[in-house]
Amino acid sequence: MSQRMKVAELAPEAYKHMLGLERFVTNSTLPATVRELVKLRVSQINGCAYCVDMHAHDLRAMGESDQRLFSLVAWRDAPFFSEQERAALALAEEATRLGHEGVSDPVWAEAEARFDEQTLAALVVAIATINAWNRYGVTLRLTPGSYRG
Repeated sequence: MSQRMKVAELAPEAYKHMLGLERFVTNSTLPATVRELVKLRVSQINGCAYCVDMHAHDLRAMGESDQRLFSLVAWRDAPFFSEQERAALALAEEATRLGHEGVSDPVWAEAEARFDEQTLAALVVAIATINAWNRYGVTLRLTPGSYRG
């Protein structure tokens, strides 16, 4: 499959704003590991091969273990994740899959218990942003690894 188009070139203003969201999240109090685990997990759910590749590599570059990377898809059953990471992953999954009930009260309450308000706001922005990037990646058939070019 080949890439369908280059949105960054055809809609540079929109792309600039997406990068602004990324900068906001990166510069927030959200821990980098939590941020990247959420990006990888959401990308797995959405089937965005480009983003899965990118965020797995980013986590490896940050020193993340293979054990945690390989277990992320089954994080609920793996003992390798902190309570804060679990709260973030649960929120990310429910906010990504958005059923009729949206994000459940228990999942939201757990996230509120594990993050201060500012950090939780950054987590919500991170989840929304990676979901948007995944829509770009899947729709445009971005090639995994091509950003390392």
